[in-house]
Amino acid sequence: MLNLYDSNGNIQFDKDREAANQYFLQHVNQNTVYFHDLEEKIGYLVDNDYYDRTVLDKYDDEFVKDLFKQAYAKKFRFQTFLGAFKYYTSYTLKTFDGRRYLERYEDRVCMVALGLADGNAALASHLVDEIIDGRFQPATPTFLNIGKAQRGEPVSCFLLRIEDNMESIGRSINSALQLSKRGGGVALLLSNIREIGAPIKHIENQSSGVIPVMKLLEDSFSYANQLGARQGAGAVYLHAHHPDIMKFLDTKRENADEKIRIKTLSLGVVIPDITFELAKRNDDMYLFSPYDVERIYGKPFADVSVTEHYEEMVEDPRIRKSKINARQFFQTLAEIQFESGYPYIMFEDTVNRANPIEGRITHSNLCSEILQVSTPSTFNDDLSYAEIGNDISCNLGSLNIAAAVDSPDFSRTIETAIRGLTAVSDQTFIDSVPSIREGNNASHAIGLGQMNLHGFLGREHIYYGSEEGLDFTNAYFAAVMYECLKASNTIARERGRKFSSFDTSEYATGEFFDRYDPASFQPTTDRVKEIFANSTIHIPDAADWAALKDAVMADGLYNRNLQAVPPTGSISYINNSTSSIHPIASKIEIRKEGKIGRVYYPAPHMDNDNLEYFQDAYEIGYEKIIDTYAVATKYVDQGLSLTLFFRDDATTRDINRAQIYAWRKGIKTLYYIRLRQTALTGTEVEGCVSCML
Repeated sequence: MLNLYDSNGNIQFDKDREAANQYFLQHVNQNTVYFHDLEEKIGYLVDNDYYDRTVLDKYDDEFVKDLFKQAYAKKFRFQTFLGAFKYYTSYTLKTFDGRRYLERYEDRVCMVALGLADGNAALASHLVDEIIDGRFQPATPTFLNIGKAQRGEPVSCFLLRIEDNMESIGRSINSALQLSKRGGGVALLLSNIREIGAPIKHIENQSSGVIPVMKLLEDSFSYANQLGARQGAGAVYLHAHHPDIMKFLDTKRENADEKIRIKTLSLGVVIPDITFELAKRNDDMYLFSPYDVERIYGKPFADVSVTEHYEEMVEDPRIRKSKINARQFFQTLAEIQFESGYPYIMFEDTVNRANPIEGRITHSNLCSEILQVSTPSTFNDDLSYAEIGNDISCNLGSLNIAAAVDSPDFSRTIETAIRGLTAVSDQTFIDSVPSIREGNNASHAIGLGQMNLHGFLGREHIYYGSEEGLDFTNAYFAAVMYECLKASNTIARERGRKFSSFDTSEYATGEFFDRYDPASFQPTTDRVKEIFANSTIHIPDAADWAALKDAVMADGLYNRNLQAVPPTGSISYINNSTSSIHPIASKIEIRKEGKIGRVYYPAPHMDNDNLEYFQDAYEIGYEKIIDTYAVATKYVDQGLSLTLFFRDDATTRDINRAQIYAWRKGIKTLYYIRLRQTALTGTEVEGCVSCML
């Protein structure tokens, strides 16, 4: 009924709330285990190994009771049926047989807050406020796992390097298994592996290239999962100038030979500026042997700037090379994206120009928003580490923009979120993958994300991608950046500890702060000025920015990385938010949810009076989406997961134009390509809100 207009041509939003009420009455309440009081409940859950006793032992019993009362006093209610369904299907604690529920939403929030606060009662209380009120939402692994005795890691995903030797390849496959077992998605760098036909120990035509490694990884991810709670998921990234690049792309073709076809592994391509420049001139692009590049330059291929060294590598007879037409490469890229939505794209030089940390960013993750420096590991003959490098953990959570703007204390909201995410890093010890452990311990990197931008703009009667929409995005993300840096600086000062490479970063020299003119942070349109005037958000002026620069140079930052904007799938639904900062895909989203079948989800904050502000992404077009992301990107130290949406009549040329537009606008990464699918009849069904999708 939600997806059908009523007799007056209105969307029946009340039907969704009725469905949520019936879901509780007919299902949740009848399948929940009840206790006489909180003391009995917690005692039972601890004694029967449902709750982690060590989490609760850090607090007085009276405080724990008060915290649960604080949460239940909020009288939380799910805004939509899908929000409630997602929570009870994917997050809440169930009996070991999976048939009955042991937690309400408030219970899960309290256990997550207690776990992240690690004995800090004030922080636990703040976390309950921020999560229950919908301003901050931890990512799925954190919200799913913290506080449970039988659990995986609270980390969203991991990034690993693979070097050009069998020891590193073997270790990486084992690491992928270990990390998938703990519930994290894993992205791996393939760029350093020598191409098919390259010599091994000076014997020609011995290397099998990257495709067999991809097949091994795909099988590993299909085997390992987190107690059945999250399927293993992996991605692999390859440089555009790797000789196997065309074979790599062919693995996602619909008609690919089964021997090479990659079905479940996600693909990403790393593209430097020189590739676009060659295509602009309609020149050939040279592909370079990673083995030779490493031999000549003394470092792995991925750590060499192809744009900077392109001409000299072309002229160097010691480096084996082949060539393809640059425009044909982009044409093939668009064809594969047209068929499969892959590959993701990382604009290598854009990413590294923006990077304030010493070192090189070589690849991204499964959702293309994590951009951090990693370093290689080396191994002994017995596969023990000769030198442990630094690989990457993604410790994520997101703010609901609409709720954050309404926050009674925006600065505290941000600081609470930063402290909560920092706790995920501090409490993660993955000894089975030492490079992940070392990277996490050295960087304390986190990624505070954002969601519900379109929902907020629609609520405020602002068009997505309009002058006012871009103005708000600019001022909001500037304010978030300021508060994130301030919070991390406070933690560094409290603990007397900075992230390990701080002293060689642009934060230490002050260069990072000099990139910005604080005057550009301020809103320029009357409507946006009004929004900020009625909020607790402080947009820094020149004096604030100078004071923060001095504080950071003096005391450092605890977290090497602070922000990343993920796609926010499931957490968007339970938080009643539009996903990430992209526009809605439909006014009424249709999802297939297991045995229940089709489920309908209305765009958050949409009502029958503001429908015109909820154009979907296909109507809005890629230019306005890219414009919005380009504004936000300036203030996010990592990446933003950017999906591009095209109408059903789009061509590969349209996709190429969007890629070029994104690159020119300073976008760091591209996630999926989505093509609008029309109904089988090709005509809209009368009275249906979303049947054209």
